[in-house]
Amino acid sequence: MSDVDFEGRRFRTVRNSAAGESGSETVFHYRQKGAVVWATYHGGDVAFGTLLARAAADGRLEMVYQHLNKNGDFRAGRCRVRTEVLPDGRYRLHERWVWTAGVVGAGRSVTEELPRRRRRSGAEG
Repeated sequence: MSDVDFEGRRFRTVRNSAAGESGSETVFHYRQKGAVVWATYHGGDVAFGTLLARAAADGRLEMVYQHLNKNGDFRAGRCRVRTEVLPDGRYRLHERWVWTAGVVGAGRSVTEELPRRRRRSGAEG
Protein backbone atom coordinates (compact mmCIF):
# COMPACT_ATOMS: atom_id res chain seq x y z
CA MET A 1 0.00 0.00 0.00
CA SER A 2 1.03 3.59 -0.47
CA ASP A 3 0.94 6.48 1.96
CA VAL A 4 -2.64 7.23 0.87
CA ASP A 5 -4.89 6.34 3.82
CA PHE A 6 -8.63 7.04 3.86
CA GLU A 7 -9.27 5.85 7.43
CA GLY A 8 -11.40 8.35 9.37
CA ARG A 9 -11.40 11.03 6.68
CA ARG A 10 -14.55 13.03 5.90
CA PHE A 11 -15.30 14.52 2.47
CA ARG A 12 -17.79 16.94 0.91
CA THR A 13 -18.72 17.25 -2.76
CA VAL A 14 -17.42 20.55 -4.14
CA ARG A 15 -18.36 20.06 -7.82
CA ASN A 16 -20.64 17.61 -9.64
CA SER A 17 -22.15 17.08 -13.09
CA ALA A 18 -25.85 17.90 -13.50
CA ALA A 19 -26.77 14.17 -13.55
CA GLY A 20 -25.28 13.66 -10.07
CA GLU A 21 -27.15 13.74 -6.77
CA SER A 22 -24.38 14.52 -4.27
CA GLY A 23 -23.76 18.19 -3.56
CA SER A 24 -22.22 20.61 -1.09
CA GLU A 25 -24.43 19.28 1.73
CA THR A 26 -23.42 15.65 1.12
CA VAL A 27 -20.78 14.39 3.60
CA PHE A 28 -18.88 11.11 3.15
CA HIS A 29 -17.34 9.27 6.14
CA TYR A 30 -14.51 7.01 4.90
CA ARG A 31 -12.93 3.91 6.50
CA GLN A 32 -10.11 1.68 5.27
CA LYS A 33 -8.53 -1.67 6.05
CA GLY A 34 -5.73 -2.62 3.68
CA ALA A 35 -6.90 -2.23 0.10
CA VAL A 36 -10.58 -2.21 1.13
CA VAL A 37 -12.18 1.23 1.47
CA TRP A 38 -15.81 1.89 2.43
CA ALA A 39 -17.92 4.86 3.38
CA THR A 40 -21.37 6.03 4.34
CA TYR A 41 -22.76 9.31 3.06
CA HIS A 42 -25.80 11.54 3.44
CA GLY A 43 -26.98 15.11 3.09
CA GLY A 44 -28.63 17.30 0.49
CA ASP A 45 -30.44 15.14 -2.08
CA VAL A 46 -29.04 11.93 -0.52
CA ALA A 47 -30.97 10.43 2.41
CA PHE A 48 -28.36 7.69 2.98
CA GLY A 49 -25.74 5.89 0.91
CA THR A 50 -22.86 3.45 1.06
CA LEU A 51 -19.85 2.83 -1.12
CA LEU A 52 -17.28 0.05 -1.37
CA ALA A 53 -13.94 0.49 -3.10
CA ARG A 54 -10.68 -1.24 -3.91
CA ALA A 55 -7.63 0.99 -3.40
CA ALA A 56 -4.60 0.76 -5.68
CA ALA A 57 -1.09 1.49 -4.41
CA ASP A 58 -1.13 4.93 -6.10
CA GLY A 59 -4.31 6.00 -4.26
CA ARG A 60 -6.70 5.34 -7.14
CA LEU A 61 -10.05 3.86 -6.16
CA GLU A 62 -12.42 1.68 -8.10
CA MET A 63 -15.80 1.74 -6.39
CA VAL A 64 -19.44 0.85 -6.46
CA TYR A 65 -21.99 2.98 -4.64
CA GLN A 66 -25.66 2.99 -3.80
CA HIS A 67 -28.00 5.39 -2.07
CA LEU A 68 -31.58 6.29 -1.36
CA ASN A 69 -32.33 9.86 -2.38
CA LYS A 70 -34.59 12.30 -0.54
CA ASN A 71 -37.50 11.31 -2.84
CA GLY A 72 -37.17 7.66 -1.79
CA ASP A 73 -35.62 6.51 -5.09
CA PHE A 74 -32.81 3.95 -5.16
CA ARG A 75 -29.69 4.84 -7.17
CA ALA A 76 -26.51 2.83 -7.83
CA GLY A 77 -23.38 3.30 -9.86
CA ARG A 78 -19.68 2.71 -10.46
CA CYS A 79 -16.89 5.21 -10.07
CA ARG A 80 -13.16 5.54 -10.75
CA VAL A 81 -11.30 7.97 -8.52
CA ARG A 82 -7.91 9.67 -8.75
CA THR A 83 -6.65 10.94 -5.38
CA GLU A 84 -4.79 14.26 -5.24
CA VAL A 85 -2.91 15.12 -2.04
CA LEU A 86 -3.26 18.85 -1.35
CA PRO A 87 -0.37 20.94 0.07
CA ASP A 88 -2.00 20.88 3.54
CA GLY A 89 -2.21 17.04 3.46
CA ARG A 90 -5.96 16.83 2.77
CA TYR A 91 -7.22 14.74 -0.15
CA ARG A 92 -9.12 15.88 -3.22
CA LEU A 93 -10.91 13.10 -5.12
CA HIS A 94 -11.39 13.45 -8.88
CA GLU A 95 -14.27 11.11 -9.75
CA ARG A 96 -15.62 9.73 -13.04
CA TRP A 97 -18.90 7.94 -12.44
CA VAL A 98 -21.78 6.26 -14.23
CA TRP A 99 -25.21 5.31 -12.96
CA THR A 100 -25.93 1.56 -13.22
CA ALA A 101 -29.40 1.45 -11.62
CA GLY A 102 -32.29 3.83 -11.00
CA VAL A 103 -31.42 6.42 -13.61
CA VAL A 104 -29.34 6.82 -16.78
CA GLY A 105 -26.35 9.12 -16.91
CA ALA A 106 -22.70 9.68 -16.18
CA GLY A 107 -20.51 12.51 -15.04
CA ARG A 108 -17.56 13.84 -13.13
CA SER A 109 -17.34 15.18 -9.62
CA VAL A 110 -14.76 16.54 -7.20
CA THR A 111 -14.95 15.66 -3.53
CA GLU A 112 -12.65 17.37 -1.03
CA GLU A 113 -11.60 16.31 2.44
CA LEU A 114 -12.92 18.40 5.31
CA PRO A 115 -10.34 19.66 7.82
CA ARG A 116 -9.71 17.09 10.54
CA ARG A 117 -11.35 17.69 13.88
CA ARG A 118 -8.96 18.44 16.69
CA ARG A 119 -8.99 15.97 19.54
CA ARG A 120 -9.58 17.51 22.93
CA SER A 121 -7.04 16.81 25.61
CA GLY A 122 -8.37 14.98 28.67
CA ALA A 123 -6.30 17.24 30.94
CA GLU A 124 -7.78 20.66 30.38
CA GLY A 125 -6.91 23.19 33.02
